[in-house]
Amino acid sequence: MGFTELLLIAAGLAADAFAVAAADGLCCKNLSRRWIAGIGICFGLMQGIMPLLGYALGNCFLNVISVFDHYIALILLGFIGLRMLFEALRNDAAQSETQMTVRLLLLQGLATAIDAFAVGISFAAVGTASVLTAVSVIAAVTAMLSITGVQIGRRFGTRFGSGAQVCGGLLLIGIGVRIFLSHILAP
Repeated sequence: MGFTELLLIAAGLAADAFAVAAADGLCCKNLSRRWIAGIGICFGLMQGIMPLLGYALGNCFLNVISVFDHYIALILLGFIGLRMLFEALRNDAAQSETQMTVRLLLLQGLATAIDAFAVGISFAAVGTASVLTAVSVIAAVTAMLSITGVQIGRRFGTRFGSGAQVCGGLLLIGIGVRIFLSHILAP
């Protein structure tokens, strides 16, 4: 596997993390630099750890995880998205804002990194020579794109108020549904 292919894989895996990070920026208006860095680090580490775990477990676990990984992503992202929608609609009269918590951040990181587990298994199947380099690139690309996503979300979130929180919730639900459908409808 060449470096260009690896960058494309990393960008593909980071797409969901970018979208969730943008939703965080939309909905969590007062994120400090520390939280923004934390989002990038958490999403990057999750995207790096999951393929490493997949690689370590190899093909023997592929049949088990592929049966239900899309359900996990749908449930986690759906729950977080519905919670954001509920808060936005409940507090529509007031300026509603989702508070970032460590628990929420870890759930988001896990939900967006489930597909990376399968990528790690594919690394084992094709005999990727340097899996540590691969997971490092995946983690770094995800961290950078996640931080960028938060910044983009913040710019739009300050303009659209609680409507941004509704959009962020719908976006998270949509990502969960897309992951679910891509697994269900795959040939």
